[in-house]
Amino acid sequence: MGKSYSLAEIAKWVGGVVRGDASGRITGVSGIEDAESSHITWLSHERYVPMVRACRAGAVVVPERFGETPMPALMVADPALAMVTILERFAPPIPRPAAGVHPTAIVAASAKLGRDVAVGPHVFLGDDAIIGDRTVLHANVFVGAEVRIGRECELWPGVVVRERCTLGERVIIHPNTTIGADGYGYHFTGGRHVKIPQIGTVEIEDDVEIGANCAVDRAKFGRTVIGAGVKIDNLVQVAHNVRIGPHSLIVAQCGIAGSAQLGRGVVLGGKVGVRDHVVLGDGVQAAACSCISKDIPPGKKLMGYPAIEYEQWVRERAKVRRLPQLTDQVKALIERVERLEAAANDP
Repeated sequence: MGKSYSLAEIAKWVGGVVRGDASGRITGVSGIEDAESSHITWLSHERYVPMVRACRAGAVVVPERFGETPMPALMVADPALAMVTILERFAPPIPRPAAGVHPTAIVAASAKLGRDVAVGPHVFLGDDAIIGDRTVLHANVFVGAEVRIGRECELWPGVVVRERCTLGERVIIHPNTTIGADGYGYHFTGGRHVKIPQIGTVEIEDDVEIGANCAVDRAKFGRTVIGAGVKIDNLVQVAHNVRIGPHSLIVAQCGIAGSAQLGRGVVLGGKVGVRDHVVLGDGVQAAACSCISKDIPPGKKLMGYPAIEYEQWVRERAKVRRLPQLTDQVKALIERVERLEAAANDP
């Protein structure tokens, strides 16, 4: 039988107040367009306010002092935060390997496993690898020699963590991401590219989450560092010797070139490119598709290619949009000047 809770119970989870009938049973969570009479939905943006009137949901989560709704309303201080709790309660169970080592896994004799570690099918653990308590390694995970993984981490299928890399506690890495591949380093000589040995490592601090199909390259020497609390989306490239400060957000398809340094709380929108050796100060924000080619002081907001301050970009784009009109005006002025000059020169 599926999960079912009264609206009053849900209100207790999130510290909210119910306006209307609190006894109705809620069996699921849906978006505002798809919700059914036994579902709870939420107002995620002001643009959806008109849609509430036609919504069929059994209840809606709204900000405090929100106006009347056709269904019972759960009024909370922070709807987005309340939905985190509600979604956690309604989430279906995620299949995970049981604690212990699956018979098909290959575990080096010198590897050390903490308490209640789960090692799934066809996992490989190399020599002297150390896995912290309650960490989960899903099927086909590769953990190289001398890797250190902290407590309560979760590595999803196909993750590769190469030799000597370190993961802190509560790190989540999604499928098919590679930690510690060689950095992209070559020296051109004698008509060919000579590979530069990449002898460094990767250090991922606590509470980091890295999406699917990402690459975090090992350092040429020293460390590539992902700071505590960093959240990286899918399809992101982090090159050798990059340092990303704590609690930064890196959105899908970003590319961060070698030795770039990102401060605390940096936000990069989708497809942002960061040039090698660039330093971004704390709190820098770059809009999607920006290309950052120089050092940026703390707190700046960027946009464009090459990236410039957002306010400047807006002013320049406004002028660019006027170019067709200005071109016509210039042509008209030229024609007028030519007529005036011809008249002045006419004997």
